[in-house]
Amino acid sequence: MSLHRPVSHTGGKRAKRALGVQAALEWAFRIEKAQLELPLPKDVTEEGFGFGLEYVLLQRAALGCKIDGGQHKIGGYTHEDAEVIAATVAGIPDTLGGKRMAIRVAELARAGLTPDWMPGAVPRCVPVEMKRNQHGERATTIVVGIERILTRDGKWRTVEVLACPVTFSPHPQRIASARRAYEDWWQALGWVREGLIAGGMLREVEVTAVMPKVRPWKKRCDQR
Repeated sequence: MSLHRPVSHTGGKRAKRALGVQAALEWAFRIEKAQLELPLPKDVTEEGFGFGLEYVLLQRAALGCKIDGGQHKIGGYTHEDAEVIAATVAGIPDTLGGKRMAIRVAELARAGLTPDWMPGAVPRCVPVEMKRNQHGERATTIVVGIERILTRDGKWRTVEVLACPVTFSPHPQRIASARRAYEDWWQALGWVREGLIAGGMLREVEVTAVMPKVRPWKKRCDQR
């Protein structure tokens, strides 16, 4: 998150607050309680259609999002810059996730969170199942074959070949999925940042070029 700093302008205009895009989003949704109004579905006309918090809640429920009832300002004032930011988020294109991503960006900003990219996660080879008895804990084994062996006394004996099923935890695919989701969120924030800067509609907030780390799981020398 970027630090707040005033941006002075000539001509006696009021200085703007400089915020990185993540800080601007958190200010709009967390502090100002801006409402996310998603675009109308293609098969619904604007006439007679109340499109506001109720529709957002329905969309969140359909997408499996947690509903944060009661956090929006009811009858209160929401800063117009916050409304511009919310409207920009609502316009995230389908190529970057569309409505689903808009809801995710808004919900994370409202909670003051960054997507969990599973920092420090390293896959470890572990037994699929463990059992405990009076002698302690041990890995579960399964029979994978039958072999005949010759014992020292010259007799043949049939024995079971045992193996311990293993897996990787956390699974590499889970880590990769979490980090792809972070990168998708980062790209959406980049689109919002560019839109707010290019639009020039914010009156008291100046969105800077500051962005969250693109791949925080990589070392600085690997960042491109």
